[in-house]
Amino acid sequence: MEVIFQILNLIQAIFFIYFSLATLYILIFAIGGLFKYNPKSASFDKDRKFAILIPAYKEDSVILESACDALRQNYPNEFFDVIVIADSLKNETMQELKNQHVILIEVSFKLSTKSKALNKAMDQLSDDYDFALILDADNIMEKDFLYKINKHFSDKFIALQGHRTAKNINTPFAILDAVSEEINNHIFRKGHRVLGFSSAIIGSGMAFEYKFFKNLMNTIDIVAGFDKEIELKILRNNYKIDYIEDAYVYDEKVQQAEVFSSQREKWLSAQIYYFKRDLFPSLKHLFAQGNFDYFEKVIQFAQPPRILLLGILVIINIFSLLFNNYGFTIAWLSTLVGCVLAFFFSIPVKFYTLKTIIALATLPKGFVLMFLSLLKVRNAKKEFTATKHSGENEI
Repeated sequence: MEVIFQILNLIQAIFFIYFSLATLYILIFAIGGLFKYNPKSASFDKDRKFAILIPAYKEDSVILESACDALRQNYPNEFFDVIVIADSLKNETMQELKNQHVILIEVSFKLSTKSKALNKAMDQLSDDYDFALILDADNIMEKDFLYKINKHFSDKFIALQGHRTAKNINTPFAILDAVSEEINNHIFRKGHRVLGFSSAIIGSGMAFEYKFFKNLMNTIDIVAGFDKEIELKILRNNYKIDYIEDAYVYDEKVQQAEVFSSQREKWLSAQIYYFKRDLFPSLKHLFAQGNFDYFEKVIQFAQPPRILLLGILVIINIFSLLFNNYGFTIAWLSTLVGCVLAFFFSIPVKFYTLKTIIALATLPKGFVLMFLSLLKVRNAKKEFTATKHSGENEI
């Protein structure tokens, strides 16, 4: 019996090390995010030209609004083009886009992916752009978005990530998704920049030096996790990614449990894949070149999703209070407190509302869906499936 207890304690100790380190990781960057970060403006002041690239796969419900809104930036018209990459759009949608003076590039693939669409578009475009700005088909930029990106782009950075935030909080799951996005903004973008690391990119609302991005995309042809692939290749080559906290792009948040589950399953699958693939190369870069950014990004992929971390810690603490010894009980409770504090520091004040408190009732369902997604991650689809958008807009 003594041997069994020792084995159980060893297993518990292993789990405790993993979850306590995961909590310490987000807590450090959550505290970092409490400090001010002011990205420096470029050393010269001139208008540079943007290619606003919007891949749209069966996105007829939202692409017209997004593309037309993108044309109304407070930025000289001759210095930006709105380019919709139309994959399986309806004829009437494409005709309306043409009427709005949007550059329309039609593509068709046996297996559609975002990377294929972007590569095809840039093959047809000229190279007289300074920056490539990537949007999702449902994204709405604030009117000064291009101005702010242009202002902060400098030779020090090859890529910038804008502040992507919710444009709808009309269901409990949309609220949770919006809160989750802001937690990630605080920890993985602002907190990282304050502490000297590169910002994480998200997949939209991000800008790159155009020729660099075009050459980079020629090396990328993947089904899922294209933003993670871009990020890892940038960091592997010792480039930095900046974060512009006051440059807002509004993104539709998932409203239904089924969409939440499908989306998270794809994210988890990509995260696990890149952690396994890049762990040893990142260690090599760390010791050979002192590349902390690349290694830290790979370690980031080893972190459990925040909702899983919180849910598991709550469950463990309940059992620990009932059955555990005093030392482990205190240790687990301290870890849970650290996790809660990390979230408390990261959630913007505007979300401390009655609606958010009501939405918290869906957290157990979100935890179960995320846990099931983790179990199904091996069977995640190897084909591109776009997140369905409704066109809800509460900006």
